[in-house]
Amino acid sequence: MDYQKLVFDYVRSRDQDAARPVRRPVVIVGAGPIGLSLAIDLAQREVPVVLLDNDNVLSAGSRAICFAKRTLEIWDRLGCGGRMVAKGVSWNKGRVFLRTEEVYSFDLLPETGHERPAFINLQQYYAEGYLVERAQQLPLVDIRWKNKVVALEQRADHALLTIETPEGNYQLEAGYVAACDGSRSTVRQLLGLESKGRVFKDRFLIADVKMKLPHPAERWFWFDPPFHRNQSVLLHMQPDGVWRIDFQLGWDADPEKEKRAENIIPRVKEMLAHSSLKDAEFELEWASVYTFSCLRMDSFRHGRVLFAGDSAHGVSPFGARGANSGVQDAENLAWKLAAVLQGQAPDALLDTYASEREYAADENILNSTRATDFITPKSEVSRLFRDAVLHLAKDHAFARTLVNSGRLSVPAVLHNSPLNTPSDEPAQGRMVPGAPALDAPVLRRDGSGSWLLRELGQGFTLLVAGDASAANDLRRAGEGIAPLKVLSVAAGAEPSAGLAQGHDLADPQGLVAQRYDLRPGTAVLLRPDQHVCARWRAADAAVVRAAINRALARA
Repeated sequence: MDYQKLVFDYVRSRDQDAARPVRRPVVIVGAGPIGLSLAIDLAQREVPVVLLDNDNVLSAGSRAICFAKRTLEIWDRLGCGGRMVAKGVSWNKGRVFLRTEEVYSFDLLPETGHERPAFINLQQYYAEGYLVERAQQLPLVDIRWKNKVVALEQRADHALLTIETPEGNYQLEAGYVAACDGSRSTVRQLLGLESKGRVFKDRFLIADVKMKLPHPAERWFWFDPPFHRNQSVLLHMQPDGVWRIDFQLGWDADPEKEKRAENIIPRVKEMLAHSSLKDAEFELEWASVYTFSCLRMDSFRHGRVLFAGDSAHGVSPFGARGANSGVQDAENLAWKLAAVLQGQAPDALLDTYASEREYAADENILNSTRATDFITPKSEVSRLFRDAVLHLAKDHAFARTLVNSGRLSVPAVLHNSPLNTPSDEPAQGRMVPGAPALDAPVLRRDGSGSWLLRELGQGFTLLVAGDASAANDLRRAGEGIAPLKVLSVAAGAEPSAGLAQGHDLADPQGLVAQRYDLRPGTAVLLRPDQHVCARWRAADAAVVRAAINRALARA
């Protein structure tokens, strides 16, 4: 299917003929990757969703292309990760060059035992298309194309939206509104809000070029290459024989002029000439010019309106932190909205959506700002420092930690979340309260192979190592509070023996025990968004119940 030519029909909804505005639990504004991910997640949690979009086509051009391992794991849970990976170009490695010399290479996922790669490259219109098709499979998702929000009024127990359609306006009430409508958010403007931050005085050209290029699926970044002197260039492989090339232009470049084919083609030819491919044929597919900026709203929650993705925060593209952090916003928000609407948690739980994702946005902005300052030095002293670091990085590992060609997206560890229960003793490794779950291969009771993240529940999940009977005693801990899935893991046991003892999962390579610091008796509680919220060397139903209550912001 040519997703760039796909047009969705406007369909009149029954709500437009109602005598008074109909009340919907959740209305999402914006059917991009963030709004679609949120809609699917809520529907899978049995929450009906209305998804409004002012257009009826998918994104133009490749736009966001780098989707991180954590995003793929979220999309696996939403039922479309496999399609993304099958179509996308998987990659773990990158190379950094100064002029013509390779400074060093890096591997973002050097260890084995993960189902998904560090990243895939996939044009945004494919990602959106697969998400739309998944959403259309769910009866609780009502996508309304050519429905533009033109007014929003907050009331005591709902928000009132006025929506413009090809057949006139109508009104809709929403228990909550999720604004996922991008960096030029209409909802943000209607509420008189703004994003604040820093705009960097530099511009980059994105050129999507279709060509045959004998180049591995890696990220290549050049500082001051001979084919684009005193500037930077980035190269990524995409599906369908398309290559993404980013050319730094400088602040004085004319964006409209630089987007013209007659100016882009000589740049690409010069690049190919320096790679001994001067006669390679290529075709320009799409181009855009962007300005670096790092911005965010002061607060991601305003009454019954919650902001996610680019409507709430924006970062410079290097590091792939925009779309990936937005999908993580959606995952954080979905389970909390569902818990509030289904009576499992107070409205105050939604305040933690704002505080947790504001913390994550600040971390992304910090990394993006540092990358931008390194890539585009604004003084001769800064440039000398950068080039000295690059020269040292070839032979000295310490200098490589200073090189910043875009620190690539990783999910935030929510160390100080009020939803975390402090551990009874320090944990070894990364699985501390606030950390996103790590994957590992497992065996089910029937002996079939699986992956740990695929075995987690939609609600809370408790991993228990050791005695299977102890896990049985803990299964009642969630009764009357929220769904709790308890998985006993035969940590340290021979797989078949562990399963014979009644465990739910065996750990054939010992990676679950290693990554989660499991010893006999250890229990690790995971939130519905697969973040650790508590861990104990020994647990009983009372402490587990208390931790679930805390993770739901219940007194």
